[in-house]
Parts: sequence; structure tokens; C-alpha cells
Amino acid sequence: MSDMKYKVIGNKRAELGESPFWDEQNGVLYWLDILSGKIFDLDPITGQENEITVGKPIGCAALREKGGFVAALEDGFYFITHSEAKWNAEIFEYIENKPGDRFNDGKCDPAGRFWAGTMSKGDKGKAALYVMDINRTVRKAVDGVTVSNGLTWSLDSKIMYYTDTVTSEVWAFDYDLANGRLANKRTAIRVPDGMGLPDGMTIDAEGMLWVALWGGYCVSRWDPDTGSLLCKIDLPVPHTSSCAFGGRNMDELYITSAREGLDEAQLRAQPLSGALFMVKPGVSGVPMFRYKG
Repeated sequence: MSDMKYKVIGNKRAELGESPFWDEQNGVLYWLDILSGKIFDLDPITGQENEITVGKPIGCAALREKGGFVAALEDGFYFITHSEAKWNAEIFEYIENKPGDRFNDGKCDPAGRFWAGTMSKGDKGKAALYVMDINRTVRKAVDGVTVSNGLTWSLDSKIMYYTDTVTSEVWAFDYDLANGRLANKRTAIRVPDGMGLPDGMTIDAEGMLWVALWGGYCVSRWDPDTGSLLCKIDLPVPHTSSCAFGGRNMDELYITSAREGLDEAQLRAQPLSGALFMVKPGVSGVPMFRYKG
């Protein structure tokens, strides 16, 4: 699979692309540019693209069953709704971050809760993972992390996978779907030195994890039960940031990337940095969950 041909999808370029998610009801792929505070949408069949500007950095977003999005912007949890011909971002839970810190990756779980974590730029171990239940109550679920990333759940919903990027590890927790509680933290995957750092991830229909490797020029497929690397798909950009399955048959893997941290010489050498990519990896994914609150 390492020689699999990629496609550049759409014309948008992100400074820090992240959080792709597929709307299977409307056949649209959403993804973000964190730093510009934009949500992009793309119809892969028609090529039509649009964007929503939310007014501040946005770490992650997910579809909401009632319409619009739930999102973690720089400073807390928001609903993003459409009214009077425009999109509005309304905060309902403020999270006090230190200057320079912000929310990063997040996703909804199979019960419809919204999980999102922060990242700390200055102090190691000062970030956290939060969860918002469907009644809008928010609690801290994991403490002592630095760069919160890469959430996904096993196909039977009994395990949650989660990454603190700076550790080079993907962790597994026993997951109680009824109450959203975590237990028995352990290391599922250890990314070898020099391969890149684990960033956003997703799961396929065979229960294998797909992990974007920041600085690794690729996305990678792993067996979470054994921790073994199954394959990787090389891309022409150093900073792959996240991935999600989509398409009519859920057999297309969409991959975000970033320009952030690259100097002018690197950008000349990797001009597709910040683009959205698509590959057909030979396996399908599963639909992503929506917020039920």
C-alpha cells in the first residue's frame, strides 16, 4: 500500500488542516483550517467547495443531529448554527486555557457525546481531554497531557483510543459506553523514533487504526491488538495531520495536511502542504457519530 496513488481533492489550502469528517446523508466532506478558524466543505462528485468562518481558531468539529455543528474553538465548546443567511458560533461552555494554549482534536463517541482535548504550547503535561454529554455538562476525563489528539472507538465501542502526540504513543482505555467513563489505560501503539509523531486517526471496518504521522510524510495503518504496523501510504507533504473515511461506499480515505512550521525552502520543495488528499486504501471505514444533544 505504500505505493498507492493519492489524489489532491479540491482547491482549498490550510495553514493547519485538521478534523475531517464525512456527512453520509449529504455526501459532503468537512475539514478545518484551525488557525484561520474556517470549516471547509467539499462535494467530491461535483467539486463544489464552500467555507464557513467562525471568527477564532477552531480545533475540531462534528455534525449535530439537530443540525449544524458542535465544535471546540480556541476557548471552549460551541454550537455553530445557520440562521438569517449566515453561520453563528454560540459558546456554551468556556474552558480557561493559558495564553497560547487552545483546543485541538476531538470527535463524537457512539453514544453521541462530544470529546475534545486541549494542547499546551508552553508547559508539558498541562493540557487535558474533556467530554460534553448530551445534556451539555462538561467534565475533564484525562489530565496531564500535552498535545491532545486522535480519538476513535473500537467497533464494539468497548475501547477508546487516544493520543498525546508528544509521547509517540496511541493509548487504549476500557470504555463504558453507558456513562462515558475510562479505565485501564495502556499503550496500544508505539510509533518508532524517526517515523513521525501520531496525530489524528480513524478506524476502518476491520478494526484497524489509521494514524496520520506529523513529520512522517504518510498515514499509517496499525493493528491495535498487537501494536504492529501493517502498512503506510506515502504523501508528498511532511505534516499529515488527520484522516477520515468517506465517499459513497465509505472506501475513500481523506487526509488533511499543514503548512505550519515549514520555512520558505520547505514550502517550495513540498508545495502541496496544506492540501486535502484522498486515497482508496482497499478497505472501508464506518460512519462517524453525531452529537445527540
